[in-house]
Amino acid sequence: MCEAGQLNLSVTPQEKGGTMMMNKVKVRDFTIGGGSPLVLMAGPCVLEEMERCLLIGRTIKEITARLGIPYIFKASFDKANRSSFNSFRGPGLKKGLEMLQAIKEELDVPVVTDVHKESQIAPAAKVVDVLQIPAFLCRQTDLIYAAAKSGCVVNVKKGQFLAPRDMGNVVDKLHEGGCSDILLTERGASFGYNNLVVDMRSFPIMRTFGAPVIFDATHSVQLPGGAGTSSGGNREFVEPLARAAVAAGVDGLFMEVHDNPEEALCDGPNSLYLDKLEELLKEVLAIYDVVKGKLV
Repeated sequence: MCEAGQLNLSVTPQEKGGTMMMNKVKVRDFTIGGGSPLVLMAGPCVLEEMERCLLIGRTIKEITARLGIPYIFKASFDKANRSSFNSFRGPGLKKGLEMLQAIKEELDVPVVTDVHKESQIAPAAKVVDVLQIPAFLCRQTDLIYAAAKSGCVVNVKKGQFLAPRDMGNVVDKLHEGGCSDILLTERGASFGYNNLVVDMRSFPIMRTFGAPVIFDATHSVQLPGGAGTSSGGNREFVEPLARAAVAAGVDGLFMEVHDNPEEALCDGPNSLYLDKLEELLKEVLAIYDVVKGKLV
């Protein structure tokens, strides 16, 4: 649950030696950024049946607890940008927020979900700890400004069509709304039709805006619209890209994880198998231990 009373109306990041200082973002009882422990946002793409969501979330919580990784459960109540009109979108706002509240209480973890319209922000902010702006909507000034006013931590996905430096304008819009608790997420850049690539320069560039940077390792291997009426994906590249991103310097990872991606109701081709997660996290933690001293 976000606290609107904590708005900071003087939010221009401080400069030190001509460079922007990293702002540490607090989520519940842990911080993100500035060499804090690597955070993980993970869960199914969209809210499916409650039993499955709890299974995925509970397993991830157990893994991250063993490894000392702060964990935020992620899932969408509505995937409003599906390729086909007939694709599964999720349970909707009311039922979806009820599910997220139940998951939050049952697992005792913070939660993140995306909002697509200004009208969704107030009800979502009563439940979630982090509001997420989808990549396709990252330039929508009114949506970003309203999210900034919510009192929530705001995670903005960088649009597939944006240069990393363009995210500075997004950060400025959030500052105008009084928000200093900002996360920026890289999720790949369009490379021709139905394809994405990850420019590793994006991470140090976006860090210059003073906000912690997250890497979305699963959406970055999407093939948007590549399956005709849905998106395809190259799941085999999730692990190498996650390792590379952590080496390049990020503060956290975002991943769609599913116990059986072939049965996933959304983004199955790019979702990581749940039983592959722990090994990958051990690998990225070893890399993070080497580079975290440079992320202050």
